[in-house]
Amino acid sequence: MRIAITGASGNVGTAVLRALVEEPVVTSIVGIASRVPRADGSSTVAFPHDRADWVRIDLADDSAASQDRLRAALNHADVVVHLAWARSPSHDADLLDAVNIDGTRRVLDAAVAGGAQHVVVASSAGVYAPAPDPLPRDEQWARTGIPGSLHSIQKLAVERELDRFERAHPGIAVTRVRTPLVLHPDAATELGHAYLGRLLPPRLLRRDHPPVLPWVNGMRLQAVHADDLAVAYRRIVQGRHPGAFNVAGPQVLDGAGVAEATGASSVREVSRGVARAALAVGWRAHATPLSPDWLDLVLGIPVLDADRAATVLRWAPRYTTAETLRAVTAAAGRGRGFPSPPLVGRKL
Repeated sequence: MRIAITGASGNVGTAVLRALVEEPVVTSIVGIASRVPRADGSSTVAFPHDRADWVRIDLADDSAASQDRLRAALNHADVVVHLAWARSPSHDADLLDAVNIDGTRRVLDAAVAGGAQHVVVASSAGVYAPAPDPLPRDEQWARTGIPGSLHSIQKLAVERELDRFERAHPGIAVTRVRTPLVLHPDAATELGHAYLGRLLPPRLLRRDHPPVLPWVNGMRLQAVHADDLAVAYRRIVQGRHPGAFNVAGPQVLDGAGVAEATGASSVREVSRGVARAALAVGWRAHATPLSPDWLDLVLGIPVLDADRAATVLRWAPRYTTAETLRAVTAAAGRGRGFPSPPLVGRKL
C-alpha cells in the first residue's frame, strides 16, 4: 500500500508517519509539506522522516507547475492522508483560505487523478454546533460550526468539500477525523509559540511549574496525545474505514484540573469579556497569533464522544488529558522542541 501524507513534517504528521512506517501493509510513503526535512542537501535524516520520499509543495500555490508537482506526488497513492493546515499568519484570512480550503480542493483533485482509493482528512471538533453543557456529543451532532470562528468556518468548508467529493466519487472511501486540541511533548515549545506567541515569555518556558494559571470562566479542556491520534489514523488506513470519527480522550478538565496537571500554584479566573479584550489587544499588536475568535471556539466546541472510534477502530487512548498536558508542560519547561530534521520554506 502506497501512502501520501500532506503536512507530514508537522506535529500530527510526524506522529502519523511514525505509526505508519511500522504498519506491515504500507510499502511506501510520500511526505508532502511546504517545509521538508533535509532540503539543505544533507544525506542523514532522523527517524521517521528517513522512511518517506519528500516533496516540497506549497498548497497555497495555484500555479500549473505546483499542481503538476502535487499530482505527481499523489500518483499511484492508494491512500491520501490530508493533514496540512495553516493557522498563521492569522491576520491574513485570504492566505489561510488559500491553504486550508483551496489547498484541500487541490489535494482532492490530485487524489482522483492519481487513482487513490481512500482519502483521510484531518477535521476538527470545531465543525460541530456549540454545546454549552459538558455532555459528550457523537458524530451525529449538528455540523453548523461555531459562529464567528475562522477555524470553525474553514474546517466546516473543508467538510462541505468532502460532502461534494463523496457525491462525485462514490467509489473512493472518505474518512473525516475530528479532534479537540492535539498535543505532543516533542512539540511543546513550538506549540507554545504557535498558540501564545510573545505572550509566553521564555522564562516561563524554562519553568516546569507556571506560577498562576489564567482561566476563562466556563472554559473546559479536552485533548488527545498526538501518538494516540496516530494510532487511530493507522487503524483507519489499515482497515480502510470510511465515515467520521471523533478521536479524543474521555477526560475533560476545568481550570482546577488544568492547574493540577500543569503544577500551577493557583487559578485566576477571568470573565469572557476581559479575556476577549486582552486577546484582541495582543492579536492587533502581533504579540499572539490567537485572534479573539479563538476564544469563541474553545468556549463553544462540544465535548467529543469517541465511542465509534472505540468500537470500529478498537481505539483507546494511552494518555489522559491530564497526563498529556503534564508531559507537554514539563517539556516546555525544559525547552524541549520538535525533533524533526531541519526544515526549509516559509512558515505559514
